[in-house]
Amino acid sequence: MISKRIIAFFAAACLSLGISTAKPDEGMWLPMLLKQLNEAEMQKKGMKLSAEDIYSINQSSLKDAIVSFGGFCTGEMISSEGLLLTNHHCGYGQIQSHSSVEKDYLTEGFWAMNREQELPNPGLFATFIVRMEDVTQQILAGIPANVTEAEREKMVQQNIAKVRQQATAGTHYDAIIRPFFYGNEYYMYVTETFRDIRLVGAPPSSIGKFGGDTDNWMWPRHTGDFAIFRIYADENNNPAEYSPNNKPYKPKHHLPISLSGVQENDFTMVFGFPGRTNEYLTSHAIEEIYETSNPHKIKIRDTKLAVLDKDMKASDAVRIQYAAKYASVANAWKKWIGENRGLRKANTIARKQELENQFTAWANADASRKQTYGNLIAEFEKNYKQLEGITIARDYIMEAAWGVELVRYANDFIKLNELIEAKAPQQEINAQLDRLEKGVAGYFKNYNAPTDKKVFAALMSMYYDNLDQKLHPSAFAMVRQKYKGDFSKYADEVYSRSLFTSEAGVRQAIADIKAGKANPLKNDPGYQLASSINDYYRTNVLPTYTKVNDNLNLLYRTYMTGLRAMQQDRKFYPDANSTLRVAYGKVEPYEPVDGVKYKYYTTLEGIIEKAASGAAEDYAIPARLQELYDKKDYGPYGVNGQLPVAFIASNHTTGGNSGSPVINANGQLIGTNFDRNWEGTMSDLTYNPDQVRNISVDVRYMLFIVDKFAGAGHLVKEMTLVNDNTSGLPQVDARRKTEAPAEATQLSKREQRKAEKAARKAAKKKEKEEAEVVN
Repeated sequence: MISKRIIAFFAAACLSLGISTAKPDEGMWLPMLLKQLNEAEMQKKGMKLSAEDIYSINQSSLKDAIVSFGGFCTGEMISSEGLLLTNHHCGYGQIQSHSSVEKDYLTEGFWAMNREQELPNPGLFATFIVRMEDVTQQILAGIPANVTEAEREKMVQQNIAKVRQQATAGTHYDAIIRPFFYGNEYYMYVTETFRDIRLVGAPPSSIGKFGGDTDNWMWPRHTGDFAIFRIYADENNNPAEYSPNNKPYKPKHHLPISLSGVQENDFTMVFGFPGRTNEYLTSHAIEEIYETSNPHKIKIRDTKLAVLDKDMKASDAVRIQYAAKYASVANAWKKWIGENRGLRKANTIARKQELENQFTAWANADASRKQTYGNLIAEFEKNYKQLEGITIARDYIMEAAWGVELVRYANDFIKLNELIEAKAPQQEINAQLDRLEKGVAGYFKNYNAPTDKKVFAALMSMYYDNLDQKLHPSAFAMVRQKYKGDFSKYADEVYSRSLFTSEAGVRQAIADIKAGKANPLKNDPGYQLASSINDYYRTNVLPTYTKVNDNLNLLYRTYMTGLRAMQQDRKFYPDANSTLRVAYGKVEPYEPVDGVKYKYYTTLEGIIEKAASGAAEDYAIPARLQELYDKKDYGPYGVNGQLPVAFIASNHTTGGNSGSPVINANGQLIGTNFDRNWEGTMSDLTYNPDQVRNISVDVRYMLFIVDKFAGAGHLVKEMTLVNDNTSGLPQVDARRKTEAPAEATQLSKREQRKAEKAARKAAKKKEKEEAEVVN
């Protein structure tokens, strides 16, 4: 047996020689650079497309079917009539906003049986990418090398504004320009944004959230995490605000949907808008996250979730009000737990330290490199030490203080109070009042003061007890003196007197200020607490945090330059920053722990087993789903008497990739990405090829729910279904749509029998091969 020490030595040697040890499946790549960096490798893994087929500005390509959904998720176009597919959890806020106790779409689901029933969603948008451009030279033009980070950033922003204006002048397009590799490079995305987005269909939460928090971030998974919207445009197919006269948008490309399914080792590609990763952090940052930040944030959210859960179970009204909030809190809470598990399992801190030792040795081996990079790692350590006490204070303000809705809401009024105290022009004060007044109704629609009061007592007690007094805001001294540190008693005073506990109170305060009456914020206990915490943050936390992070940004920019010089054979991908990326890998099982191996797919059988176990409330299912299972009524979506539900692959994904299409080698939709496995959540910080898997809804389960469960087959008829290896490129897609009648999009019985026969033959062949391996 080869010892771990030998393996570690070989890995270290590879790094010191500039050889990449990264697996090909790692990375979130820029679409415009696929030709030079990834095309050959992707085709070697089985892809039958070209880089031009994926991203092109000269012709329709796959990128034209991908949207940023609301700025926080991804969606994909699945019909020529503007149908947009994303995750149930991405559309959860919209589903909730249309729900009430009388019309509980969260529980019952929603399906528009005609266009008139589709529900508008004010504020929701979908953004397409028109083109990308490397604008590094324009953004860095005229910026001296010796300016401070703050001065450099100011010049960068000025250049960004100029380049954006030039790129979009005379058009309805917008443009975003983001830094890559800590500001070594800059890329511009020219965008087109549609704002009339209507809810078309969503399964009940017992399908769309099946498994709930019990299964969140876990595999095996059985969740039908999808929702369907429709984009509307004006008569010229251009973006427009909501109007009943708008028409369904006709996209440049929509993804054909494959009914052929997935097999182990199949090529997969995820196309979407990953939110944030930090793959190049040093060991000092990982140590802080692993040992301090994550453990405290996990405890805070654990406490908050317990309070919310109890109140939501006691009241349907509170359950609906807090459904989306609870899901958001729980999502990060469980992710951080898994992230720490993954960091430990991958021995991340030690591996980072080894790379840093190699980097320092490489730098010191050359006089010129030593001058530039020789003290870099020591400078990292020095700066991270300056954040001791600062990061944890910031975490408690963000998670505990602002985790209380009253405190966070009162914090929004600080700017208004500052203007009043400074006797600013009435025009400025009125502008703030108008801004605040617009959000009042929406805020209180989903607010319950008694629940928030319990959260207040619990989280503020943690803030008080778990941090040194020198890290406390001044208001805590009053609580210590007047209430002996009892935050339950303090909560009684705050929630009985503060205007921020009711819509009427806030509206009255706004009216009084408009009328020139005495400032009602000044003596409000909720506002006083929020102001005290804000003062502490701005005085004791933010200055150091900003200064150190400016220093770190420069250090990381230099570090990235050095790493790329040291490892010249390695293909580097930039951290995710909510811009369009491509990740690719393969359908692949994995082994989470010793003695356990997970298959790459799940079926309806697993849903029924979980529902029958009675192990969790999260496993309740609709009677209709049980009925379809009992009858094995799967239509053309089943295979060999089973209905596929979800599958995993080795694509590198993160938050923001929720709703991203999973595309096969032919450019066809095979699934919708919705999660990662728990063991792989550390992939935001480091990639472990043996553990990282993205989780997707099998597109056949989506079609089954829409068609057989919901009876919304009219939506399926809009889609382009294929059951062969025909290319999913736009021109082929368009030909199929025009030449084939609507009913031809469904598989014939003959085709179904043929597909099932081929699947049985493949399964027998696989069993024979596996038996030979065992023998």
